[in-house]
Amino acid sequence: MSADDSDEDTDLEDVTDHYASGYEAGRLQRSQGRIEAERTRELLDRLLPQAPCDVLDIGGGPGDHACWLARRGHRVHLIDIVPEHVELARRFSKQQADAPLVGAEVGDARLLTQANQSVDAALLLGPLYHLTKRGDRVQALREAWRVLRPGGVMVAAAISRFASTFDGLRKELLRDPVFVRIVARDLEDGQHRNPTRHKPYFTDAFFHHPDELRAETSDAGFHSSEIYGIEGPAWLAHDLDAWWDDVTLRETLLTIARKVEREPALLGVSAHMLVVATKRA
Repeated sequence: MSADDSDEDTDLEDVTDHYASGYEAGRLQRSQGRIEAERTRELLDRLLPQAPCDVLDIGGGPGDHACWLARRGHRVHLIDIVPEHVELARRFSKQQADAPLVGAEVGDARLLTQANQSVDAALLLGPLYHLTKRGDRVQALREAWRVLRPGGVMVAAAISRFASTFDGLRKELLRDPVFVRIVARDLEDGQHRNPTRHKPYFTDAFFHHPDELRAETSDAGFHSSEIYGIEGPAWLAHDLDAWWDDVTLRETLLTIARKVEREPALLGVSAHMLVVATKRA
């Protein structure tokens, strides 16, 4: 069975429960999340329209990137399906009184309430891998296309088809036969299923092959797209926190990630990929 033929609906209650545990809070401040955050922001700085512009952060979680973008001078509105995330985003927004978010609300990436052609940039840095059906992912991308102004930029994140394989080797999770079965399904069709509820094994999700990410973006109405590897192979470094805390070693990791960010043969080595597309004027 291919990923496109999956009849398994996204279990939004499972996703909500996963994040309501507080799993996401602080994730970008530790281990591989640190290089993911740094590289994501580096790419957003490069790819988004010049500030100030209207940014819709769809599935923006507790607001790490949204609040950072607001501090960069953008007008940012955040949407997330997890109420706890929205409350955290509002709290963090209040803590930066000189650069607050325009707003934060509970919402679904597949059915946005924003008007047609109302924003300059639409971010989907979380929704695509939580929507396990292809039709839902394309619908979320179509909604992003709908709310974008002509010439607006869409940036969406995806988890690599091979992320669990590399993570299983790096953290020795592949010693667990249950995780071996999880990885086998990932490699077969991208459908990541965690029957254990063990948080380090993540929640049910979809992991993209780069070609699938391009195809879904095209089917949503975007005529061309580019894919960037966020971390490259740098996230596989042993004792990543120690590497990151050493300024010289950190720059080495970032330099490697930058050098291979567009190398087709290495896109899937990144734990996360970014697809970037512009709505035709």
